[in-house]
Amino acid sequence: MEEEKVILVNELDEKIGLMPKLEAHEKALLHRAFSVFIFNDNNELMLQQRALHKYHSPGLWTNTCCSHQRDGESNIDAGKRRLEEEMGFVTDLTETISFIYKAPFDNGLTEHELDHVMVGNYNDVPVINEDEVADWKWVPLADVKADIEQHPKNYTEWFKIIFEKFYQHINIKMHE
Repeated sequence: MEEEKVILVNELDEKIGLMPKLEAHEKALLHRAFSVFIFNDNNELMLQQRALHKYHSPGLWTNTCCSHQRDGESNIDAGKRRLEEEMGFVTDLTETISFIYKAPFDNGLTEHELDHVMVGNYNDVPVINEDEVADWKWVPLADVKADIEQHPKNYTEWFKIIFEKFYQHINIKMHE
């Protein structure tokens, strides 16, 4: 099976090439990515715990799902695809913010991504893909914020970065 490729982009999110995912992370090159945040009607966020055998950040808690767009795939289509692959359901998604971040890992790899954040609503129980996900839970946003402050090592680096940016955005949207 051919290794999945990521879309290399410039800071304006314009495609400049394709590269195998591992190589892009080894070279810390900027590439397109997405993060999906699913909320239920109680305004709780669905968190996932990454599978214990993942090559980076195994067993850490993170947003509902995240990955990389495939060449020619829209952000929304990519988010729905990965949501179904990891969490076993599909729901409508809405794009919110995007931003660039860089997070090095202990294993020598670096996430350097232009991340598109999408939100959706779902109220049922996911059917997790155990190759990708060890566990999941619904958590109120304020509790996620407090737990990240108290136990930052329990969460993925990108989730902490995204959540800090995203928390302000969500609070503004919730009070409009």
